[in-house]
Amino acid sequence: MQKRAGTVCITAVLVLTAVCTGCAPDDKGQVIRFSWWGGESRHQATIEAAERFCEKHPGLTVRTEYGAWSGWEDAAAAALYAGTEPDVMQVNWNWLSDFSSDTAGFLDLNTLSQYIDLSQYDKEKLDMCTVGGELRCVPVSETGRVFLWNAGTFAKAGLTPPESFAALCAAGDVFRERLGEDYYPLALGWYDRMLFLVYYLQCRYGREWVSSGTLQYSQSELAEGLQVIGMLEERHVIPPLKAIAGGGADSFDKDENWITGRYAGIYEWDSSTGKFVDALADGQTLTVGSYFTDIGDYHGGFSKIALGFAVTKHAKDPAAAAQLISFLVSDSEAVTLLGTERGIPLNHKAYDICAQAGLLGDISAQAYAQMDAWTEFRIDPAFENAALKGVNGVYEDVFTALSYGDLPVSQGAERLYAGIQAVLAGANP
Repeated sequence: MQKRAGTVCITAVLVLTAVCTGCAPDDKGQVIRFSWWGGESRHQATIEAAERFCEKHPGLTVRTEYGAWSGWEDAAAAALYAGTEPDVMQVNWNWLSDFSSDTAGFLDLNTLSQYIDLSQYDKEKLDMCTVGGELRCVPVSETGRVFLWNAGTFAKAGLTPPESFAALCAAGDVFRERLGEDYYPLALGWYDRMLFLVYYLQCRYGREWVSSGTLQYSQSELAEGLQVIGMLEERHVIPPLKAIAGGGADSFDKDENWITGRYAGIYEWDSSTGKFVDALADGQTLTVGSYFTDIGDYHGGFSKIALGFAVTKHAKDPAAAAQLISFLVSDSEAVTLLGTERGIPLNHKAYDICAQAGLLGDISAQAYAQMDAWTEFRIDPAFENAALKGVNGVYEDVFTALSYGDLPVSQGAERLYAGIQAVLAGANP
């Protein structure tokens, strides 16, 4: 992980170990450490918002720590359990349960409601961030996976972006014949493949992934989904994972194949749309795709809280940390700066500010609207458990072994099923 750190609000210096510009802390003021992951545009917008906070709170200084997602979750978990985490953290939804104990994790924001106006959120959204009766973060946005297509690459192949699963499957051979072996209609990493598998099976069968702590899909149904992923590779619809790894990037927005249009589509969180648009080379055009209605009769795929802002249990000044969060999610200047960098705001005041500023008509807003109109299912907290989703976890193990030809589908389904069951048994003793 390339972790960057800096401090805003005072004299600029160069933090050599982080390769970014920062500022020296104010020895007379309280320092709030604030961390997040994301793309370059999110970094710049958030740094500017933190600077505005310091201008309005002269006794407070914000030390910013930010970087790409790759490796971030493992580092965050280690910091939380070591007690060295920042005061304010941008958190993934599963962290609220996975990274909490009596001595580690996040404070109950209900106890800081004099600083954060919780009435600006729907109760349903706050409930999704509540564990054991404690509100462990304020939800920033909701998200689900959407298809994003490079319309220019499809046009070069003489096609339009696919509006059906059949059209997607047929596009593989056309791309290979007309554009070459290194062009693909869709690119899916190992975690993308797991999410696509859920999308496909839910479209087919219309069941929650997990209900009351029990997986709702059989091992044979998992095998069916894995066979579909294998078929997409065989038909040149998606590149093998070995080819993706050969690109040398830890995410598609940094991959030259995406930047230049050789990968013409992704299945990505709507809240991350902006960074994939920003990554494209000049002349590339991104569009939000339709969900496929020819897989089955149901609306597959799920939504979840995209991310939140939390005050950690080791925060030196929880009140100051809460003030920073309040500023980021409801101050008109901060909200305008941040826009839809973290998705469409769930905070009612922030939403209205964005709407009045004309910030809800971009492609991120289109992606969110598409997702919001389609999704019916909600993620189960155990889905993102580190034993499944983490580096060298079950998902990576299974999909990598299948793509590299080291495992037949039957054994892949067995391993995936067993891994999920083991996590669910631990989460629901």
